Amino acid sequence: MKPLRCGLIGVAVATCFAVSSRQPALAAPPEKVALTGARVIPVAGPEIDGATILIERGKITAVGADVKVPFDAMEVDCSGKVIMPGLIEPQSWRGLDIANESLPVAPFLDVGDAMDPSRLYFEDALRDGITTIHVIQGHNTVIAGMSRVVRPIGLTPDEMTLDLHTAIKMSASPRNGYDRMQQMATFRETFRELEEYIDTIAEKKYEDELEKDKKKVDVGPSEAAKRGRDKLLDADYDDAHLNLMRLKRGDFDAWIYVGAPMDVAPAVALATEQGFIDHTILLLGDETFKAIGELKKAGRPVVLPEDLFYRERDPITGEISETFIPAKVHEAGLMFALQPNPNSSMAERYLTYQAALCVRNGIPRQTALEAITLNPATMLGMGDRLGSIEPGKIANLVIYSGDPLDFGSWVEQVYIDGIMAYDRNDDPRLAEILRLEDVQRKAEQAKKEAEEAAKAKEAEQAQPKQEPAGEPGAEPSPAEGGGDSPAEGGRERRRRGDGQ
Repeated sequence: MKPLRCGLIGVAVATCFAVSSRQPALAAPPEKVALTGARVIPVAGPEIDGATILIERGKITAVGADVKVPFDAMEVDCSGKVIMPGLIEPQSWRGLDIANESLPVAPFLDVGDAMDPSRLYFEDALRDGITTIHVIQGHNTVIAGMSRVVRPIGLTPDEMTLDLHTAIKMSASPRNGYDRMQQMATFRETFRELEEYIDTIAEKKYEDELEKDKKKVDVGPSEAAKRGRDKLLDADYDDAHLNLMRLKRGDFDAWIYVGAPMDVAPAVALATEQGFIDHTILLLGDETFKAIGELKKAGRPVVLPEDLFYRERDPITGEISETFIPAKVHEAGLMFALQPNPNSSMAERYLTYQAALCVRNGIPRQTALEAITLNPATMLGMGDRLGSIEPGKIANLVIYSGDPLDFGSWVEQVYIDGIMAYDRNDDPRLAEILRLEDVQRKAEQAKKEAEEAAKAKEAEQAQPKQEPAGEPGAEPSPAEGGGDSPAEGGRERRRRGDGQ
């Protein structure tokens, strides 16, 4: 199915909503835009200093240091900035009203029915440089519904959608209330019932074809079902079975959650048995890397857990060992994608920080950059359209103030389909946050200065008073308190005017 894409004006209007619903609608952008003078990280090749990216009608047409700017293009000076492809979040259910339905098997569902475009999650994603999100249901399921790829801008789910029916979600790890035997038994029963259903409608299809030609059935039920399968159309299937049939046919992928090492082998066996192992992406849990042998043997791309470190205490010595999961997966030669960790109080909520952690722990910089751009795009079947800065690809770009893996850098602007979808200078929510932080900082500084002043005053008052020093050998004057001092020999000195 071809991806559903909204028009330029639709994206422009959606952009206003993503930043502030009170802003006026944006006009359609010019057909040609040139981003000049930036350091470009194309991901698909070496970095280019002082480069120009030429965008025409939402797609990149040229990239390089010697690209000439057409006279009719809108030129944007990006000198001193860094441009890289828009970040891609490989899986997320945070844009949904509910992560999972109560039904254990619900392949007929579509995440578009539960998407809420007004959630702040989408606004935060855009602010963080994420231009593409794979919205998929959560792990608490056996077989969940269909996922879709969306932009973090738009007024409706359809307007946000970039690709429909991207994958179907499954979980080899037991859902709530299930054990592993019940989980796998549900899989087997579901696919067995699917085969019976297909045989039933195929047999009927064959008999109907013969009846239409006024012929009698000349074969048994099993042979009639076999012959009828080739005559079946998608319209012959009901909603409960259509998506599973299309999965086995290879129309889309299966994204299977394997939350523990023991779940890898059953998941791979299931996908192999049902014929969609070549269309399978594995979503790893915190300790699934322990089955790295099985993962390497399967050779399928993986999405790493949100927490990239696995810590385990030795039951005998009590010592805590730490494993950096991307290193294990990279050593196995597997393609992997990173995802943000929104539940962390640290900077792991940023994809660029996750990539920087990989570089810090020995992963090549190129591999880390691919893990947040080109790899997830490839897993989603959109590597020919997203994930790198190359001619012919969609102009989803992020302009940073500095190197994206430097935590001191921030997102300046975001372009989606060649349209500026986010500008830090026009972000009202961020401006309010920064204003409140400035007010708090000034209040804390004023409090600190007042406390220091109070301490200085207390210290001054605590010091003993010193008498003023007079001339050597001179007696204190009355003004200095000398008249109140007792005279030598115990007699008081008479004051002037006391009768002398």
